Amino acid sequence: MNRLDRAVADAIVGLDTLWGGDVTNPSGTGRFIADAWFSDEPLPLSYSHPAAALVRGAGGVSAASPDRAAIAAYLAAVDVRGAIATLAEESRAVGGSRGEFLAGLALSCEVMWDLVMELLGEGDPVPYLRAVLASTGEAPSPSRPEAKRARVAELLGCANEGAALAAAVAAWRAERMVPRRAIRMLADAFIAELDAATVKNLVPHLPASLAGIPRANVEFLPIENAWFSGSMNYLGRKRKPDGSPEYEASYEINAALEISIPEFVQLVSHEVVPGHVTTFAYEQALYWRGEIGFEASVPTMNTRLATLAEGIANNALLIARGVLEFSELGDPDLELGMLLALLQDDAKNQSSWLTWQEKWPKEEVAKVLQRDYLVSTERADKLSGAWGRHPLMGRMYLPCYRAGTEKVAALRRQHAPSKFLPILYGAAGLVDIVTIDAALGSD
Repeated sequence: MNRLDRAVADAIVGLDTLWGGDVTNPSGTGRFIADAWFSDEPLPLSYSHPAAALVRGAGGVSAASPDRAAIAAYLAAVDVRGAIATLAEESRAVGGSRGEFLAGLALSCEVMWDLVMELLGEGDPVPYLRAVLASTGEAPSPSRPEAKRARVAELLGCANEGAALAAAVAAWRAERMVPRRAIRMLADAFIAELDAATVKNLVPHLPASLAGIPRANVEFLPIENAWFSGSMNYLGRKRKPDGSPEYEASYEINAALEISIPEFVQLVSHEVVPGHVTTFAYEQALYWRGEIGFEASVPTMNTRLATLAEGIANNALLIARGVLEFSELGDPDLELGMLLALLQDDAKNQSSWLTWQEKWPKEEVAKVLQRDYLVSTERADKLSGAWGRHPLMGRMYLPCYRAGTEKVAALRRQHAPSKFLPILYGAAGLVDIVTIDAALGSD
């Protein structure tokens, strides 16, 4: 690795370690900021130093009681702050579109570092505005669920008000519930269906060299008593006899998850094809061929690239079907499933806004999420609590979903798919939610 690549590696993996993550863990229970490490490069000092294992083992600054001695020893041995500074310096030296992308990555890393210092009591509190700008490229704002909620009420033929609408949604979902013992079978069937649609409506717009890349080499893994609803884990470490990647991933899903079949279709499109697994597989293929830089091989949460990835995933069902709007899906159930999923992501942004901008207590946030965004009691509790009040995820990641979704949807309406889709999936160079504008130019 050159100086830039080492800075990328130590900045991202160093921050991941400080927050308690382990990029080599195949399970979402052990990962945190760094989503994957799919290059064949050896893991950097920020991962391999003996002090790193102590910090990871204690949960980093995410722990209820961080091991300050272990963190101090780690930072004495590994210059994470210096790696972030080098990344910013190298971004200016690189210049151009890649330089702009790297500068955005450095900006996100700087905020994640300052949040570490805030939690340790060694730095000033990070302003909410700064955190959201770093991860999404735009200022924070409240969600506006009215139009989606009204459409849900219209499709269900009920009043657009709290109790009646919530009851109608619950009844609709109960009639279409995914059988828990059939999750893996249904996943395989929907992956095949969505991949066929992707071959028809996405693949022809991409470079021919990407046509043969596996878009959905994923295994669904139901987990009993999981604390999370689901976790997509892009692994990308397996190799064929010729040394080329196998592009493998797993999706861990709570076996107790209550989800309707239409919502499950949206979930599969989001997490697998043509959503996250497809996106990461294309990035790995482009990196493997030397068409994009090392930074593509360490996809990272709380960044502007992550916001773009969530935007792709939340538009994935529409991309697969080759349509622009929910109403064009041609199936009221599919439209409802997508609307309910997007309302949940609007709720993530609203939880962040109410918690960090308006300073509402958890209980009041949960009530709003259930009433206005039609999320379940379990979802409202998690989004207002463990997620929403997390000092990193609540401030930097929860706003990514809505920001990415709305930006990708708007750009799809503005640009022809033959121009937009190759840029969206990185085939013209790695872009994020901000740098994609310059890459697209104007039609």
